Amino acid sequence: MACRQLAGGTQNNLFELTREDGSTTVLRRPPRHPRPKSDETMLREARVLTAIEGHGVPQPTCHAVCDDPGVIGTCFYVMSAVGGFAPVGDLPGRYATDPDWRHRLGLAMVDAIASLARIRPDEVGLGDLGRPEGWLERQVGRWRKQLESYAAFDGYDGPDLPGVERVGDWLEANRPGDFTLGIIHGDYHLANVMASHDRPELTAVLDWELTTLGDPRLDLAWLLTTSGGVGSFETMADGFPTTDELVARYGDRTGLRMDDLTWWRALACYKLGIILEGTNA
Repeated sequence: MACRQLAGGTQNNLFELTREDGSTTVLRRPPRHPRPKSDETMLREARVLTAIEGHGVPQPTCHAVCDDPGVIGTCFYVMSAVGGFAPVGDLPGRYATDPDWRHRLGLAMVDAIASLARIRPDEVGLGDLGRPEGWLERQVGRWRKQLESYAAFDGYDGPDLPGVERVGDWLEANRPGDFTLGIIHGDYHLANVMASHDRPELTAVLDWELTTLGDPRLDLAWLLTTSGGVGSFETMADGFPTTDELVARYGDRTGLRMDDLTWWRALACYKLGIILEGTNA
């Protein structure tokens, strides 16, 4: 069997395994220097991929999982190899020339998380994946605590996030009255999916390390936030769906309320800002 490391997987490592007959699979494992919960993350990803298979979410198939760190030094799992490309930067082939393909790709991005939102956690054995009780109430405190934890980093002079406290206070004061429990990906954006070269559709949603239970509307808000501005659906080239189209499509596919996404988009920005602050700390 031949093995080579693949590009991608910024937090964890991917290795392509090729057998003598030419068939390939992909091994996913934590980095060389694992974080405290790296093994738990691997097992969590494998569990979710196994549970949601066959429910309309494009994904790799999880073939096997190893929960014994003694085998290669960490827990890991083996999944199917997925063809395609990450739709960031200059798009290849017909995507570059056909506005209809770009439009359908944008809709496919929403369709994938809409399919995930329709899965009932209890029905696929994921009812204990997270703590749904008080999920809305915990969000601001959870991310404030993370921001405060950066103070332990050597050379960190404190947060450079003007208005972060004001945004957190606004989120607390304007918390939505409705909450829908579902499975969320947690980091859904253009670099964490693979698109087909042959058809304007997704071949897989990848990097499930932040998956948990929560309100699925946060995945939509995260997509809108991370694909906004320069290089977004609306500014990269003609043909991509507008924000209004993406929101309407998601609402139609999930039945969730879309009348006011302001709070969800603000939470996505708040979370993203704090995560990026940690990257730069």
